[in-house]
Amino acid sequence: MTRGRPIAFSPDEAANAAMQVFWNRGYESSSTRELLEAMCLSRSSLYQAFGNKEQLFLEALRRYRESLVGRLGRRLAVAPSAMAFLTGLFRETAQEAGSDRAARGCLIFNSASELGQRDGLPSQHARHSIAAITALFHEAVSRAQAEGDIAPGRNTDALASYLTMGMAGLRTLLKSGADAEQAGQSVELLLDGLQH
Repeated sequence: MTRGRPIAFSPDEAANAAMQVFWNRGYESSSTRELLEAMCLSRSSLYQAFGNKEQLFLEALRRYRESLVGRLGRRLAVAPSAMAFLTGLFRETAQEAGSDRAARGCLIFNSASELGQRDGLPSQHARHSIAAITALFHEAVSRAQAEGDIAPGRNTDALASYLTMGMAGLRTLLKSGADAEQAGQSVELLLDGLQH
């Protein structure tokens, strides 16, 4: 048997490079040319490895979502309490004010905002990614209720959505240039809402 041509590039590195483009530019504004340049691929290699631009975006968003939710899930698992996890996460996010990370926002929230309620796989996957973040917050709220930090009679689903809404708003606030003091004050009000 003759061996096939070896892959001359790393699909992981190429997909991660594409993710950076989508993160910086958004789905619609990311041209195929920009993606090819960032990935160091020819058009034929892109199509062979990933399909079209839409499929490449879905792969990039999947990677981002799995990395983010996986990292936060591991952090929640080792946190001394679920409330400590939530408090730390929101306060640390507020402290990103003025950074490059804050200016870029979150690929999931950026994509959901850009794609909205459109038909098609990109918007469906953006909504699925929001749901994955909400599920993580649901787990945290449920644990906080079991630990006695949030009243057990409060609506867990509503509180999980409240936290997703809060994080989306915080990311938007930071992206628009809010300073750490503004962001921090908003976070304290949001966290206070969990317990009252």
